[in-house]
Amino acid sequence: MTALDEIHAFLACRTPQGWIDEALKHPDVLLIDHANCEKKAAATALNLLFKYIDRPELLQKLSKLAREELRHFEQVTALMKRRGIEYAPVSSARYAGGLRECMRTSEPGRLVDVLIIGAFIEARSCERFAALAPYLDDELKKFYESLLASESRHYRDYLNLAERYAGRDISDRVQLFREREAELIASADNEFRFHSGVPV
Repeated sequence: MTALDEIHAFLACRTPQGWIDEALKHPDVLLIDHANCEKKAAATALNLLFKYIDRPELLQKLSKLAREELRHFEQVTALMKRRGIEYAPVSSARYAGGLRECMRTSEPGRLVDVLIIGAFIEARSCERFAALAPYLDDELKKFYESLLASESRHYRDYLNLAERYAGRDISDRVQLFREREAELIASADNEFRFHSGVPV
C-alpha cells in the first residue's frame, strides 16, 4: 500500500470534482490560502510545543513538522511571487473550526482530539495535492507532488502521537472526526478555500 493509498483509506471521501473545477478557476485564491494553511500548520505545531512541554516525543516530532511547514510557506510565497500573485488577506475556511466543534475540553482528551484533527488536516491536504496535480501546469504539478511525502508523514506523526497519549484504542474518536470531516468536504460551501467544501 502506498502512502496515498493509506490516506485514501483513512479519509471517508475523496475531493469532489466540483471543488477541483472551482480551484482551477481561482488559482490566486488557491495559492494564497495554501500559504495561509502552511502558516497555520506551523503555528499549531508551535502552540503544542509550548503547551505540552512534558511530552518529549511530541516536542521532537512537532518541532521538525513546524520547520517543514514554514519551509513550505516560503516555497508557496516564492511561487506566488514568480506568478505575480499578491499575498492578500482571505477569510478562513469553515473546515478547521468545524472539526474543532467535536473536540473534548478536558485532558488528555483535548490533546488526543487536537492530534487527530491534525492528522485529518494533513491527510486532506495530501489528498488534495494529489487530486489537483493532474490538472495543473508543470511547475505547480511538480511542486504539489513534491509535498505528498511530507504531508503523508505529518498525518502519520499526528495519528501516532494521538494513539500514544490516549493510552487506549482511539478508533471511536477517529471515526467521529472522519464522519465530520467528510461532511465538511462533501457538502455545499459558501466560499472557495483550500479546505472548503463544494463551492456554490
